[in-house]
Amino acid sequence: MDTILTVNGGSSSLKCGLYAVQDGQAGSQLHCLIHLKVENLLGNPTLFKVRDEQNQVLDAHELDCSGIPQEERHQFALQEVLQWVDTHLPESHLIATGHRVVHGGDLFSAPTLLDDASLAQLQRFIPLAPLHQPYNLKLVEACRALAPALPIVACFDTMFHAAQPRLERLYALPRRLVDKGVHRYGFHGLSYEYIQRQLTLAGAGALKTVACHLGAGASMCAIANGQSIASSMGFTAVEGLPMGSRTGNLDPGVLLYLMREENMDVDALEKLLYKESGWLGISGISSDMKTLHQADDARAEEAIDLFCYRIALEMGRLTAALEGVEQVVFSGGVGENDTDVRARVLQRCGWLGIRFDAEANRRNAGIISTPDSTVTVRVIPTNEEAMIATHVTELLH
Repeated sequence: MDTILTVNGGSSSLKCGLYAVQDGQAGSQLHCLIHLKVENLLGNPTLFKVRDEQNQVLDAHELDCSGIPQEERHQFALQEVLQWVDTHLPESHLIATGHRVVHGGDLFSAPTLLDDASLAQLQRFIPLAPLHQPYNLKLVEACRALAPALPIVACFDTMFHAAQPRLERLYALPRRLVDKGVHRYGFHGLSYEYIQRQLTLAGAGALKTVACHLGAGASMCAIANGQSIASSMGFTAVEGLPMGSRTGNLDPGVLLYLMREENMDVDALEKLLYKESGWLGISGISSDMKTLHQADDARAEEAIDLFCYRIALEMGRLTAALEGVEQVVFSGGVGENDTDVRARVLQRCGWLGIRFDAEANRRNAGIISTPDSTVTVRVIPTNEEAMIATHVTELLH
């Protein structure tokens, strides 16, 4: 059985999916066999979990990483994943791995079969995504070390946005900086691409769409005729909406003030922007939306309200970019499951002619707008791993 392993790594986690490739008259078809996840990779305890396609737990245990240097733990985790597959699914024959790589810069706008030259180019983009890119590439290197003969395909979070209009991508900075790559890129592209393919299958792929990928990392994207034309995230994944622990949009003058008056250096500012702000910063409680809902605290309520308010504001900007909106899609962990957040956002967007069915919203139905709504509102679970696996098969076949 030919299989593809998708590899999606963060700074302290590893998510993998194993997909069977079945060739038929309609071309290669993919079937997800299992999801594997390693959590708290840099801490203790490190948790290893395996679930099947129906989300049933097949295995859950702790990994002992105590004697392994932190810089080697991603390779250790990937080795554990490959060993589990080899032990429990001996009929699996890996033909390739597909990796989520956050930043493709201006050079990579399509899935790419990696070699030494392309890896060297991707290393140069680390300053553009210092909290994500190093771990993505570390897992690529780990895979090359563990399975040198296996083809490795990189899929970039920026590539869905690569054809955005120049005006959307420009900052009002000197051209010498723009020419060096200081412009808007957009992220969560694999998620938006998956959503767009689902819309196309539903016969709604050509509509003017605002897609909302809402979770601890959150963004929004304007899509016209299947193409990204604007997005909330820009040069980095900290721009846009307030997130679990990221600020979202912030007056750059605040950073100058903090440098001068609070004596904050680059490392302190980076920690503030990415790790101490957002829902966590406003609430002082948590970066987890479920925890905020359960907190019964005015600060938590304010954090949720701010998030929903900023989503509604961004809805207006992206609608302007589209010159009208015909459908809105909610996705991501919060977007797919949080009925309260969706309701608050949609209530603020009534001026667009949006009307929603409270009961359909409560059930997380596929369509939650009412028949008289001028905008169709959908809930579509995203699947970045399936999108990666699809790209791998399309590139290799």
